[in-house]
Amino acid sequence: MKQLFRHTIFTSSILLVLFACKKSEPTPSFHYEYFGMQEGRYVIYDVVEIDHEDQFDIHDTTYYQLKTVWDQPYIDNEGRRASEFHRFVRSSPADEWTMVDVWTGIIVDARRAEMIEENQRKVKLVFAPTSQKIWDANAYNMLGEQECYYEDIHKSANVGGNQFDSTLIVEYADQSNLVDDIRIYERYAKGVGMIEWFYKKNNYQGAPEVDFGKEIYYTFVSTGIE
Repeated sequence: MKQLFRHTIFTSSILLVLFACKKSEPTPSFHYEYFGMQEGRYVIYDVVEIDHEDQFDIHDTTYYQLKTVWDQPYIDNEGRRASEFHRFVRSSPADEWTMVDVWTGIIVDARRAEMIEENQRKVKLVFAPTSQKIWDANAYNMLGEQECYYEDIHKSANVGGNQFDSTLIVEYADQSNLVDDIRIYERYAKGVGMIEWFYKKNNYQGAPEVDFGKEIYYTFVSTGIE
């Protein structure tokens, strides 16, 4: 009887230890909050666009504001979480917003965030973000391979005078030489979505001035729920 009692106590102790170990294991986080796919979540950006055409002596700069808003989420016909992504523009803060696009955001297989932009499906983020992850942003469209990877994961950042505790960068291109000056990246903040887009693709043809190219800069202004 004593031996059976000791065996029972020993077995119970082992089960308690195993249960405690299992219970203490942290719940994995995939950090979906970086996509900012929250109903009513809006983000306003200051936008600068610069077009270079040195052949025609054109170096035009355009300033305006962009506002993006997530609509009500739904489950699409393939069982994926999706939401319309409305885009508005205005020339200045004194002007009314005008809708220019309706895109669609999707979380696919709980592993990646996709955005359908002008009928082109692009992979914006892959979960959970790590420095080892590399993916093709254009894997599901016909635009040609675009390799992406993460930088500065979960780092704080100041964008447009606004401090964010947890951000990451998706790198698209970083190339600089005597002919090409190319840098393209997106920065995302947890709970907000994209807070910065940096696009510079200039060609010098060996000259000190830009021969042709384009620059687009989105800088975060504000966010909220409407």
